[in-house]
Amino acid sequence: MNNLMGMAPRHPGLWVDLDSSLKRGDRNTISTTASSTQGKQELQALTPELARLSQQGQWVVLISPPNIGYKQMLADGGVRMDRILLVHTKDEVETLWAMEKALTSGTSSAVICWAQTLDARDSRRLQIVAKNTRALGVVIEDANGHLPASPFSQEDRSGQPSNLFSSLH
Repeated sequence: MNNLMGMAPRHPGLWVDLDSSLKRGDRNTISTTASSTQGKQELQALTPELARLSQQGQWVVLISPPNIGYKQMLADGGVRMDRILLVHTKDEVETLWAMEKALTSGTSSAVICWAQTLDARDSRRLQIVAKNTRALGVVIEDANGHLPASPFSQEDRSGQPSNLFSSLH
């Protein structure tokens, strides 16, 4: 029977040797973390790995990053900025779609996405996507997403709708 197999590729199904797959760098997981710092600390922790991947000439994809000084942080950490692909999306659906496409494209080594809290359906979808990727996937959820952007976003202290020019005549 072994003679018939020859040098044919092995089926990766249930008989995968986990130790060898981890040594090859298969990542096959998408980490989700809640952040109260808009992902600044999490990105800082990932910087050494991102630097290693970018120095190997591999793409690092950042999807909808907030303005947290990530460019300077990555550059200071040794990440090649010419290997960063920045994707801006208009809503949560497009953000998750972009992450899915970046993970399954085969050209990205790491995909980091900033999103609101994922529901069970979106988490399950990303788990399924993770089975077919070798890229590092990280979703940074906004732990403060339930709070308004500003305490005076729609109303002032008196409960009246705010109007920037209400005192000007």
